[in-house]
Amino acid sequence: LFGAFLVTLIFPGTTLAAKFDPGVHQFKVQNIKNQAVDMASYRGKVLLIVNTASFCGFTSQYKSLQKTYDQFKHQGFLVLGFPCNDFGSQEPGSNKEIKDFCELNYKVTFPLFAKVVVSGNQKTPLFKYLTEDTGLEFKRPIDWNFEKFLIDRDGRLIARYKSATDSQSEEILTAITAALKAKASQPSAIKALPTAKPDK
Repeated sequence: LFGAFLVTLIFPGTTLAAKFDPGVHQFKVQNIKNQAVDMASYRGKVLLIVNTASFCGFTSQYKSLQKTYDQFKHQGFLVLGFPCNDFGSQEPGSNKEIKDFCELNYKVTFPLFAKVVVSGNQKTPLFKYLTEDTGLEFKRPIDWNFEKFLIDRDGRLIARYKSATDSQSEEILTAITAALKAKASQPSAIKALPTAKPDK
């Protein structure tokens, strides 16, 4: 229903094709309770998508992510946490164990999703899109847990951040604020720029 469609404009002797990209809204995922979630239900909201893990050096960022969610949630902002076990086997538990860990240790209330694969040939379609199909400036593999993808109200990836960039950093807070000021179906208030500096 929300798949890409082709609009063809024909001029004398010339055919121009423009492809509509529904962004992350085209995907369906499973939440932490294994219930289906249509990403289109988040249309009109600004999203920070994060691949998370419970036993990582960056796991304490759950606290910052929750703070960022609380700071902006009434303005149409959501953090979406996608646990994965891809890096260092740092998310070995079941979905229930992950949910209980996050709620008990970090009081997480933002949406969590079923464990996914975010790297290699078996990566889930959402993360394949985020790392391969969103333009050259964002086209690269995820290096580690807690990378962050900022999505505008129309479902488009507008910024990407490495693991060490905390969601409470001035860089991310400024980008979220700008994205929230932009209305849906209009160009975002910020330019789509990747985070150039890799983690050390």
